[in-house]
Amino acid sequence: MVNSNVPLDSAKIRALFPAFSAPNLQGQAFFENAGGSYTCQPVLDKLDRYYRQTKVQPYAPYPASIEAGNAMDLSYERIGAAMGLAQEWIHFGPSTSANAYVLSQAFSQWLNPGDAIIVTNQDHEANSGFWRRLQNHNIEVREWKMDPQSASLNIADLENLLDEKVRFVSFPHCSNIVGEINPAKQICATIHAAGALAIVDGVSYAPHGLPDVKDMNADIYFFSAYKMYGPHVGTMAIRPELAMDLPVQGHHFNNNAPRYRLTPAGPDHAQIAAMSGIVDYLEIIAKLAGEKVSGDTPFQRAHNAMRATEENLMQPLLDWLSKRNDIRLIGPAHAESRAPTIAISSNIPGFELAQRLAKHNIMAGGGDFYAQRTLEGLKLDPAHGVLRLSFVHYTTQNEIDQLISALSKEL
Repeated sequence: MVNSNVPLDSAKIRALFPAFSAPNLQGQAFFENAGGSYTCQPVLDKLDRYYRQTKVQPYAPYPASIEAGNAMDLSYERIGAAMGLAQEWIHFGPSTSANAYVLSQAFSQWLNPGDAIIVTNQDHEANSGFWRRLQNHNIEVREWKMDPQSASLNIADLENLLDEKVRFVSFPHCSNIVGEINPAKQICATIHAAGALAIVDGVSYAPHGLPDVKDMNADIYFFSAYKMYGPHVGTMAIRPELAMDLPVQGHHFNNNAPRYRLTPAGPDHAQIAAMSGIVDYLEIIAKLAGEKVSGDTPFQRAHNAMRATEENLMQPLLDWLSKRNDIRLIGPAHAESRAPTIAISSNIPGFELAQRLAKHNIMAGGGDFYAQRTLEGLKLDPAHGVLRLSFVHYTTQNEIDQLISALSKEL
């Protein structure tokens, strides 16, 4: 049996998500959170307020417009604070893929022919493909390969790739297939010691607790708000001096406007204003956890509470999967080493297995999840795909039991 003395009360947490009261979702166990989580009430409240009361052009001199601009400004400030950063670091764009694309265009103008960059084969394509295209600008692209058996990234392998030609290394904080939590702070230190920049894809990590990016010392950190209980917004934190050094990608008159020079097409204003609702939610989590978790800030306590709750739910599932000889569990079998994004390979195509689970009211995903290079690196066929089971802190033990029962019948 799992430890019932977990930091978060699932009933109190789920009361903050209208989806759990929706008639069409009753009895459905949601295990595709890595594709997009449910939206929390604080975000919905702010989104609703903006559309109903302040849906005007912001930053004009009349009251509704001033309120709209203030709501947007608050999101930059609050998201920055939750990541241990000043608001000048924060940029909002339509999606992480769009943000990565815009940055790749900026770097294509900033780098010099003969420079080198490093990417991994553990990445989602959005944090790999756009960077790889820099080879079309005579930039050398080196690949930091994961171990084909364990799926881990070895820092010693990275050190062998680093030299004076390397300008940046792009790597995932956590892979959307492997699930292993990479030692981002140590990796960033290794990269900086070689004189290069560290770009971290946090899309698959952030839903499990926003990290302290200042402590990590990353130069760029990405995450997707729609996977973290918020609107469909891509967030990127960029070291301000680097952001100002990169060539402007927006209108020429925004050259000196940090928020806009690297986001030529941002999300709508209401979604930006709603972003601060994510931070409100994290503070609620910290309050609900109380003294059961440590942390110097509400955001650290929220992070620790979410992780502890997820680890408690995850280990029995990992144990069950590890005992089967008819599947391959990708990534670590120990909950403390990974996020609850769990991919398995079996003789059943991933999408077909997800279809079978749907008959048991399990919402899961199957396929390659835009990580074809990762599957190929693991000697798996992307066309066959994997089953991905992803959950977060609002998942319940009953849902884990429901999942295991369904898998027992369909594998």
